Amino acid sequence: MKKRSIKDWFIILVVLLDEVVVVALVFLVLWLLGIEIPLPVTITVALLLGALVFIMQRAVIPTLHKKRITGSEGMIGLTGIVIEPLTPMGAIRVSGENWKARTVDENIAVDEEVEILGLEGLTLKVGRKSD
Repeated sequence: MKKRSIKDWFIILVVLLDEVVVVALVFLVLWLLGIEIPLPVTITVALLLGALVFIMQRAVIPTLHKKRITGSEGMIGLTGIVIEPLTPMGAIRVSGENWKARTVDENIAVDEEVEILGLEGLTLKVGRKSD
């Protein structure tokens, strides 16, 4: 596991800040209305916030260090299955989504695996999957 940095903790603090503000406002309103808050309730709320911080640092911080892949860069290299013959235009299914595709090689039949080599508009450029 990667060591937690100051930047990681700052991100967690910012994410939790709105929850802390809401809890503080609730306690302030209750105090202004003259409603006393028992010590066990205060301790329970503090423990729950502490648990939330623990869960967030265990679940969220590792995702901050993952490589961000979006757009066409995220598609390149993925594998798809031909659902309409690529002669050279057809369709493939990638990650449960149907895409128009154009083969850069020879024609490719239905149910064959292809690899995404590029993206041209909304049409994927694909080639036969190399083993």
